[in-house]
Parts: sequence; C-alpha cells; structure tokens
Amino acid sequence: MEAEKGVVVVSEATCEEVIDRASSFTAVESVFAAMARGDAYNFPVVREAIGHADALYGFKSGFDRAGMSLGVKSGGYWPGNVNLGIPNHQSTVFLFDPDTGRLKAMVGGNYLTAVRTAASSAVSINHLARKDAKVLGMVGAGHQSKFQLRAAADQRDFEKVVAWNPHPEMLPGLKAVADELGLPFESVEREELCAQADVIITITSAFEALLMKEWIKPGTHIACMGTDTKGKQEVDTALVESATLFTDEIVQSITIGENQHAIESGAISESDITPIGDVINGKHPGRSHADEITLFDGAGVGLQDLAVASVAVDLALEKDQAQHVSL
Repeated sequence: MEAEKGVVVVSEATCEEVIDRASSFTAVESVFAAMARGDAYNFPVVREAIGHADALYGFKSGFDRAGMSLGVKSGGYWPGNVNLGIPNHQSTVFLFDPDTGRLKAMVGGNYLTAVRTAASSAVSINHLARKDAKVLGMVGAGHQSKFQLRAAADQRDFEKVVAWNPHPEMLPGLKAVADELGLPFESVEREELCAQADVIITITSAFEALLMKEWIKPGTHIACMGTDTKGKQEVDTALVESATLFTDEIVQSITIGENQHAIESGAISESDITPIGDVINGKHPGRSHADEITLFDGAGVGLQDLAVASVAVDLALEKDQAQHVSL
C-alpha cells in the first residue's frame, strides 16, 4: 500500500511532465460538475496581505466526495518575483486521506495553479463561447497569460489574437506563444481589442475596471481570470450587470471575485449568477442566443487545485516518477 511507503511527493518538474492541458481540463470540468451536484464543496478562503514584500498569502481547501480529494493549497502572490525570474504565484498542495486524515501527498502547486486556472477559462469557452468565435482578446501578458492562450486555442478555431497589457514590453512573450500556435498577433488598445474580440480573457491583478460595457460587442464571451482578492476588478460594474453571469463558485465570486462590486452596489444579486457546473450538467442551457454577452468569473476554487493535484499524484505513481518520504 502507498500509505506504508510514506507521504508521496510530486515535484514541480514532475507535475510538468505528467499533467497536460487535456488532463487538467478534464479534472477541472469534472470538479465543477461535482460542485454543482453538491458532491464537492470548498471551505472558506483565507487570504491576507502579510505586510512584507507586498505579498498576499492564504489557504484554499475543500473536499470532493466524488473524486475523494481532501486537502489544502497554501500559497499566494509575490509581485516582486517577476524581477527574480520566478513566478509571482507560489503554492504547494497538501492532500489527505479522507478516511483517516493522514497526510497522503505533497505536490508542487505553481505549475498546477497555472494549468488549472487556464483550464477553468477553457471550460467556460467550451461551454459558453460562440462556436464561430474567431478572434481571441488577451488582457494581460504575465506568466499566466501564456497558459491561458494555449488552453483557449484548444477550444475554438481562432484566426487571430489581439492583446493589451499595461506594460507593453511584456507583450512579445505572449506573441511568441501565438507564433508557436500559428496565430497572427496584434498589440492594440483596450477599446480596439473589445471591438475585434469574440472571446476575451482578462488575466491581471487590477483593482480598477480595464474594460467598459460600451466597448464590448454583442456575442462576446468574457472570462475574468485575474488575481482574486478583496477589491479586485477587471471589468466595469455596468458590464457585469448587463452580461449573463457564470462562475466556478458563487460565494468566492461575490466576496473576492469579479462580481463583488456589482453585488455591493446592488446592481446584481446572487440569483443572477449561475455555477458553470449547472451548464456542464445540463441544468442550464448556457448561451441562449448569438448576441448574448456571457461573462465567466473564475474565482479560483481550492477544489480545482485538489483535482489536478490528485491526478498528478496518480500519474506520477503510475509512471514511477513520485518520491516517498517518512514523516
């Protein structure tokens, strides 16, 4: 038995070897469906500014009865890491045996956070974007944006990528990914991006609206995937109010996610937001017509991390690429 060998350790490097976009997409889609059925739930999020290095640190945890995943992701956001050549997001996932509470595995969380966040937006594109979407808009060009672009390109036959970033010097890195995918790439201002894009992914750490309602054309699907914390905002409240709203988890969406400001102002209520799992499970039709503007708020739930980490452990053990330690 694996428990007799000690705690399973799966390194960052091993995660990159065993987890790909397809496996992360399947894991995230499945856990969203389980959440909507009531088979999985997230525990309250702890997220705090630590008063050092401008860092945000916290815990996301939960239990998936369907997948038998119990655990916690510990980590956060260190904005200065970009100057050190390492990802701003740093995290580790700890998995526990649901039957005994014993620590079962420790899994590097940086790569998994990136692929599960990209998988989340990809799930929303798969279920909500127009089938004939041709132009992908990227707002943000940091480390995570490259994962987002690759995952989005799996879902629709995009013919072009348009992008904007508050620091234009970072755009060549995103262009390199578009070139790799064989997609023409254009750097544009935000209003022009909205005029062209059929699907828009926002992946920033903004605390002010970057996109305005009047810029968005009919039929656009928007995935708001930026850093989630109290005060975050990537699109204006009027846009949120006018769109058909979906999210991974309503509680996080209205407290630390994109919908928090519209809730606080009374522009929307909780009943205006649909869990994406209801669409996956066939309980909600998703997009109802071609001109509808759909908005998915990816608040980033702990169950996503547990799902992809569990798959990483299984695959690492299967491929004999996991380590065991005794504690």
